[in-house]
Amino acid sequence: MDSTQQGPTRSRSGRRLPAWLRGAPGRVLGLAVVVVLVVVLAVSCGGGRESATAVPVLGDGPDAGVEGVRAASERTGGTLRVVTGDVDSLDPQVSYQPGVWNLMRLYTRTLVTYSSEPGRTAELVPDLATDTGTTQDGGLTWTFTLREGARFENGRAITSRDVKYGIERSFASDVVVGGPTYAVGLLDDRANPYPGPYQDEDPARLGLASVQTPDDLTIVFRLRYAEPDFPHVLALPASSPVPAENDTGAGYGADPVSSGPYAVTTVDPETGIVLDRNPQWDRASDGLRTALPDRVVVRTGLSQLERDQMLLAGSADVDVSGAGVHPATSSRLAEGGGEVPLADRVDDVTSGAVRMLALPTDVAPMDDPGCRAAVAAAVDRGAVQEAVGGADNAVRTSQLWPRAIAGGPEDPDPGPDPGAARAALAACGRPDGFSTVLAVPDAQASIDVAEEIADQLGAVGIEVDVRPLPAASFYATDVGSPDNVARNGFGVVLVTWRAGLPTPGSFLVPLADGRSVTDPGNTNYARLTDPALSGLVDTARAAPDAGAAVSGWRELATAARATDAYVPLVEARVQLLAGQRLHNGVVMQPYAGYDLATAGVR
Repeated sequence: MDSTQQGPTRSRSGRRLPAWLRGAPGRVLGLAVVVVLVVVLAVSCGGGRESATAVPVLGDGPDAGVEGVRAASERTGGTLRVVTGDVDSLDPQVSYQPGVWNLMRLYTRTLVTYSSEPGRTAELVPDLATDTGTTQDGGLTWTFTLREGARFENGRAITSRDVKYGIERSFASDVVVGGPTYAVGLLDDRANPYPGPYQDEDPARLGLASVQTPDDLTIVFRLRYAEPDFPHVLALPASSPVPAENDTGAGYGADPVSSGPYAVTTVDPETGIVLDRNPQWDRASDGLRTALPDRVVVRTGLSQLERDQMLLAGSADVDVSGAGVHPATSSRLAEGGGEVPLADRVDDVTSGAVRMLALPTDVAPMDDPGCRAAVAAAVDRGAVQEAVGGADNAVRTSQLWPRAIAGGPEDPDPGPDPGAARAALAACGRPDGFSTVLAVPDAQASIDVAEEIADQLGAVGIEVDVRPLPAASFYATDVGSPDNVARNGFGVVLVTWRAGLPTPGSFLVPLADGRSVTDPGNTNYARLTDPALSGLVDTARAAPDAGAAVSGWRELATAARATDAYVPLVEARVQLLAGQRLHNGVVMQPYAGYDLATAGVR
């Protein structure tokens, strides 16, 4: 039946679900979510009894939740009031938003997950599994054993087959649309692609052949190539278990079956998403989640300023969007009035999103290393930092390595060197400079940076035509198509790159491995196809231990940076504002927000 002819979908409480949760096939990532919500500034989501005026304001000082716990407490009860922007889906195999992944820590579990230990939240710990996985062949085969006692909200025990089925859903690209596909790339047989569970009509076929479940507690993954980062892939909600008997395909996000301490009980455009305690969750089988609140209420579709207002007014406890506060709010953070200075409620973190110039090596004159070196030498990162709002919004960086990932190359933070730029121009046979096109997303913040770069390059004789392109298609087809880049002569591309996983390999491979070039959807924006760089990728992946792997990735980062095909500029900084009642606030670095798995209220 055509989905447009079906009756209204309802939640367990009988309320009509908003359109974005009705699961129409063909939904794509990035579809704007239309959820009209009432912004209440004085009364909490749980009612007047939890008014902001009834509780003290918690502070603990600046950055208390980065390396420690903000307002530590073991108190249970109450309603945790969460705010966020648009939500793409509550289906764990569909969502591709880190803020939603944070929310999913409350109702999905995975074999492994991110630690809630302060300062170590990018590290993996066991969740449904007894350990973080074992491999006897350098990362080609991975074996996990599930712990006993974990159950779905319907009371059925979670088995290895449920984990496998959840992963299989990601292969059904015609039904489950928009989620991460890391597992697909690692587990699929390119000669005989797996179509997903909805088209697998052969009763004799046991689903995805590269994943084996010899018993209820054992699951074995056989990868296409060795990947030491594979456990990080399994930490994504897309790798969470789904009971096949409850799978409704594209509509699963309307009523996902919980494997965590809370279950989605209501989705309503006025009251928001409501999660209540899952009585089948066993604290003894889950050493990570504290499940302190009795209820979690999420108001979605709010602008950044609306979210800030609610946090400031005391009608929200935590913003999980990962965007931090609005620039207009930043100016208030130094205010000293009130019971607790606002600065004492702020945690400042880098986001992992690095803004950089990509200089395509197959577009003249950037095919000449000297011309690329001229661009790199002329760049003034301090001026770029000011163009994006100053040190509160970004930190300067000259390395292909996010700050939160340990072990990266030392950053000398070089300033502009016009003399070196002119010498490089002479070396590439263009002493008087050259002309080129700078492609940029058509957003004012990006255009401001592009125009600043154009001025800097113009000072040494490089004439830049700033070319704004539609933001919606910029990465997918405009600069994600090598043919389109070459055809339009885009010699410089302003991109923002953030890895999907908090590992150096996840950041570097899409940028520097020549085997990663695709058309469209390309992320190797500079078209680095040097076999030597790909060889460094293989060396890092084959490292015998974690220390050697980091050294290998650092060597790759240094070699890729030496080509001047990428010129890193700044890494975005996020200021997280804790709500007045938030306690047990731990900054979850991979999601640039407070960890909902441990958060509570008082």
